[in-house]
Amino acid sequence: MPELPEVEVVRRGLDSWVAGRRIEGASVHDARSVRRHPGGPGDFADTLTGTTLTEAVRRGKFLWMPLEGLPSSVALVAHLGMSGQLLVEDRSATPEKHLKVTLELSASPGKPGELRFIDQRIFGGLCLSPLIPTADGAPGGLGSTRSSIPQAAAHIARDVLDPAFDVELFHGRLRERRTSIKRAILDQNLVSGVGNIYADEALWQARMHYARPTDTMRRPDTVRLVQALQAIMARALEAGGTSFDQLYVNVNGASGYFSRSLNAYGRNGLPCRRCGDGGMASLIRRDPFMGRSSYTCPTCQRVPRNARF
Repeated sequence: MPELPEVEVVRRGLDSWVAGRRIEGASVHDARSVRRHPGGPGDFADTLTGTTLTEAVRRGKFLWMPLEGLPSSVALVAHLGMSGQLLVEDRSATPEKHLKVTLELSASPGKPGELRFIDQRIFGGLCLSPLIPTADGAPGGLGSTRSSIPQAAAHIARDVLDPAFDVELFHGRLRERRTSIKRAILDQNLVSGVGNIYADEALWQARMHYARPTDTMRRPDTVRLVQALQAIMARALEAGGTSFDQLYVNVNGASGYFSRSLNAYGRNGLPCRRCGDGGMASLIRRDPFMGRSSYTCPTCQRVPRNARF
């Protein structure tokens, strides 16, 4: 499933290829992909037609583009879910098998004429949502200076790459959770954009076991974890995100290559790249976790005595 770095790569692509262009027509091919739009497929398409897409903004895994040309402040909101893709393609290109929504864009030199939303598993979707003021008065997300956010995304917390992310606020809320650290950082109401892959990678880098209780986190521990999350996300962005298959690609259809640099996730039975360098037999282990998996090094990330699994 796309996580913060993958969605940020898509945001940058939208900002380069789509921002500033007028929507000349919209077609909904599968009503399920606009199920979060209250007015239904017809209203979605009619309202979009004739508007202009402005800057691309992101908070966590939510993307949005404020619209110009409407009587009120509204944004086109996208969530990629597990398999959603936003591709910028020529109008003559053969439609993809799982094409759900097509937006016809105004002509722009050297830029394809359509923005297509493709979604194999249909957990993602598009909607139109009114923009409301942010609770803290800061910009709504990365890519914008506007202190507004779509109502559809206002419930999620800021992410660690957001300039307005508050470490002190995060630390206080983290200690109040009384759960395991991995469950906490996967909670989009506490910190957004972190999924299973980058949670394991950050915890490995911070030398923390996923079952460590959040109420034992001291401020230096929280800072170390946040710095690990920021470093992992930044490195993943440089590599274009993580692609294990064709379900995640950027707006031009290119895959990301961060999977080649993973230190924990998916490396069950392989030597730890940190403590294994000295010839020790520290092998990454896999444990079931919330219906998924957690990958840890038994030497670098020891299970705490008061673990919360």
